[in-house]
Amino acid sequence: MHRFLISAAHKSSGKTTVSIGLAAALSSGRYGQPRRTVQPFKKGPDYIDPLWLSVAAGRPCYNLDFFLSPDSELQAQFARHGHDAEVCLVEGNKGLYDGLDLDGSNSNAALARLLDLPVVLVLDARGMTRGIAPLILGHQAFDPKIRIAGVILNRLGGRRHEAKLRAVIEHYTDVAVLGAVQEDPELALVERHLGLMPVNETAEAERHISAIGERIAAQVDLDRLLDISRTDVVLTPPAPQWRSVDKPVRIAIARDAAFGFYYADDLAALTAAGAQTVFFDTLHDAKLPPCDGLLIGGGFPECFLDQLEANTPLRADIRRAIEAGLPAYAECGGLMYLARSIHWKGRSAEMVGVIPGDIRMHDKPVGRGYVILEANANHPWRGAGSAGAPALRAHEFHYSNLYDLPAGTRYAYAVKRGHGIDGQHDGVVQHRLLASYTHLRATSGCDWPAKFVQHVRDCMTNDYKEAIPCSP
Repeated sequence: MHRFLISAAHKSSGKTTVSIGLAAALSSGRYGQPRRTVQPFKKGPDYIDPLWLSVAAGRPCYNLDFFLSPDSELQAQFARHGHDAEVCLVEGNKGLYDGLDLDGSNSNAALARLLDLPVVLVLDARGMTRGIAPLILGHQAFDPKIRIAGVILNRLGGRRHEAKLRAVIEHYTDVAVLGAVQEDPELALVERHLGLMPVNETAEAERHISAIGERIAAQVDLDRLLDISRTDVVLTPPAPQWRSVDKPVRIAIARDAAFGFYYADDLAALTAAGAQTVFFDTLHDAKLPPCDGLLIGGGFPECFLDQLEANTPLRADIRRAIEAGLPAYAECGGLMYLARSIHWKGRSAEMVGVIPGDIRMHDKPVGRGYVILEANANHPWRGAGSAGAPALRAHEFHYSNLYDLPAGTRYAYAVKRGHGIDGQHDGVVQHRLLASYTHLRATSGCDWPAKFVQHVRDCMTNDYKEAIPCSP
């Protein structure tokens, strides 16, 4: 068994590219290595990096987030998904010691300590020679309990530059140089305003991942990496998760190039709660599949305005279904799609129109980071807005705002931290639709999949089934 955490001195050091390359190289059975089962994890709230890591490893990537889960739940998640893998690779976020709190309780270092993981530092070495030594020594000295097992030098300026850095590190430190990756435009991943281009939009993603894996395998000592990350500690998975014994309900989920932001554990939680998930394509399908409920997650609808607007039949079908009582839930990009229109870069496109407001894109983030919400009596899901219900911890990433909503618009949440729709509210409630900028996670403090599935069941007990029959 091999387990390690990939981190960096600061963000944008190339650790995601290195992590993708390592996952691809170790799981592929190429480059002189046997095929290994690699379980990827990503620290913090992130949809896009896990999509790339999932394709690279051939297994779903799972997120580990201190803000949303207690330590015990993070340990259980790690064991549940990693116990049967030969390699557990955890990609950090930002720098090794960066985090929300002064004491570093939610940093990458804290996660490495909690899960007993050696740390591999990816260092952006552009323009550095002798200065690499105090950088490494400082990271070691700052928290002696963190085991920095090796470094991977990144974005090097050539073999001469590499030789100088290796000599400095060997002379001044006891840290192993596990690899030296030369500056290479072919390794670059396409960026967008929220980070990397989602892999679900990239037709050549697998080819690109394969190329990254080949280059990383050629420049990183994989055998040495496995040696320093070997462990005899066996992960004991927790008891099987609860599964509903009720008759399944059909949940239609938008999943395509425009909408792909779904956490693997959220989808699993929907299934456990009794959902039979059926996916549809907002760009090409002319109508919703037969369903009892609808879910439209996040994504980048602004990048597919022409295709989304052109699919008039589906937009009309979705609006007709929601207005007739179909229970629905939408997050961020899904909210944008259900609004009247989206305005971006001088272009305006009609959307579904079930939310009586319009979307405008901006050059800078409107809401980005963690949020804390308090549900109120407008919340349509059973028990969600009851008196004494705990505040919800979640996150948001959006460069847009929803405006021109009519007076009297009902909101499901009061925003205590974050921005939401207007800095005070989030969660527009329209018919049986809940649409918010907030992204929820299925954690012990927020079992939203079970609540949404129960909401769908509740709606099936009245006139909805007569209004819109759901064919088997």
